[in-house]
Order: sequence, then structure tokens, then C-alpha cells
Amino acid sequence: MGDANDNKNNLDTKNSGVAYFHLPGLFEFYDFYSLFLPLFEKHREYFYDWCEIGSIYGSPADCLWGGGRVGFGYADSDDVLLLMKKYGISPRLTFSNLLLEEEHLSDRKCNRLCRLFEGNREVKTGIIVASDMLLDYLKSNYTDFYFVSSTTKVITDFDGFLKELEREDYSYVVPDFRLNKSMDKLYMLSLEHKDKVEFLCNECCDISCSFRRACYENVSRKNLGIDCEDHICSGKNGADGYRFSRAMENPSFIGIEDIKNTYLPMGFKNFKIEGRGLGSALLLEFILYYMTKPEYQLKVREEIYLDSQLDLF
Repeated sequence: MGDANDNKNNLDTKNSGVAYFHLPGLFEFYDFYSLFLPLFEKHREYFYDWCEIGSIYGSPADCLWGGGRVGFGYADSDDVLLLMKKYGISPRLTFSNLLLEEEHLSDRKCNRLCRLFEGNREVKTGIIVASDMLLDYLKSNYTDFYFVSSTTKVITDFDGFLKELEREDYSYVVPDFRLNKSMDKLYMLSLEHKDKVEFLCNECCDISCSFRRACYENVSRKNLGIDCEDHICSGKNGADGYRFSRAMENPSFIGIEDIKNTYLPMGFKNFKIEGRGLGSALLLEFILYYMTKPEYQLKVREEIYLDSQLDLF
């Protein structure tokens, strides 16, 4: 993990680099990004110069290998890929289903999606995975992807997280949000490991919840087409649904000042924003908060809200 003095020498608040945000809704918010990405390119002065878009992640609504919210993501795959190529942004396929069996690996739609995105040479495609079986299958059958270890594994033990970072299979590892503020241990990571860490910033889930894995497994069953009841969150305020204001009060929340003043100077640069099932309006709020200079937030809102082709909900 490196010597403490070596890591102190890497703490440089004057040259803390760029934050790469990994945004939700590759298929789910295609219409939104069709408006936002031209704005981001044309008016870069509206946005912080220390931030960039590292990737946009998601999966089609009926994706068997998917591990995200069911029923979102109906954009055409060819259109999605074309948009990412146009703006030079890495697409990530969210294949984080926890309950895959060998019989599912031959799914025609998922393999067709892989062939389409593997053939893309303009921007590198990532795949977010939670199943070692799927990871081995993808490595054996496709050669041009990079892989991201999904937070749906719910690795809350720091030693387990460290072992995940040491796996050469993964270019990035998204730890459970409850490790976000393990500052003493995070500080001691090597620069090589810090480059692989991708923090989930805006989680609203109760930090003491012990049913997070069960929630992800429930979503995985639904993606597999298994008829089952919805998982009912028993965490504090879980019945109220997602609230960004409540996420900001979460002890694990990573805000803009945290990124600028703590995580970037420590050598961390990858930050994931959740929200594939939350709607375009909340996605816009995330982008305004994390990426947009305060004096230009109204301009960005107007550009997005006043477009009659986008149904913000």
C-alpha cells in the first residue's frame, strides 16, 4: 500500500488535476444527452475547468445481463453509440446482474450489443460487471473492452476492497459508498490504486442499511424476468424515494468542495453519479451541482428546460 511519507509527497493542493465524472443514463437519458453534450462542447466556459465527463453508463431496458433499474432505456443502440463517438465519450454497458447463470451467457441481445460496441474504435467501451462468470465469458469472447467492478457487490470491508483493486481484470473499482470517508486508509493507497478508485458520490441510501445486497438481487431477478415482489426498503426514509437534499446529508456524501479540496489533492479523480432511474430533471440537478459554475446554472437550465423536444420528469 505504500509508505505514508510517499503518499504525503503526492498530496499537492496546487496541482490537483481533473475530476472525471461518470454519468448515468447511456440509454435511459439519450434525449437529454443529445441536448446537453452539444451545450457542454459549445459553452465549455459554463462548466468548471477542473471537471470532464469520464463516461456515460447504462443498459437497455430489457437487458438480461443488466443490474440496474428495470424498465428504463429504450434508445436505439446505434444512435447511442453514434452520440458517444461524436463527442468522444466512453460508453459503459451496465452488465452488473448478480444472479447470472451459465445459461444466460448466450443471450443474443446482450452479445449483439457487445459486438456493436466492441467494433467501436473512436472511443473505448467499458463494461460494469458484478459476476466473475460473466467477466470470464466477456474476456474470452471479446478483446476490446475495459472492465469496472460494480458497487453492487457491496464490498464494505476495506481489505476486501483493496483485494478488488489489486485484480488486474479491473480498470476501475466502485467501492460501496460506506467506504467513501475511510480517509486514513484511502490516503495510504498507492497512486496506482487511487487511479482505479471510482467513488459513488450521491447515494441516498441509509448508511446503516443492511439490506443493500438484497435490493440489488431483487433488481437482478427482475432483469432476468423472474416474477417477484418489489424489494421494500426498510432503511430510514426509504419509503420516500430518492431525495438529492437527503443524499447531501448522508455521511458518505461527496460534494463539490470535498472533491476539490480533499479527493483531488489526495490523487483521486474518478467520481460516479447515480441516477439512471431518477428522471431527467434530477440528472440536470446533478450536473448543475457537480459540473456547472453557479453564475451559469440558470443559462444551462434554460437551454435544457426550454427545449420543447425534451420531456423532463
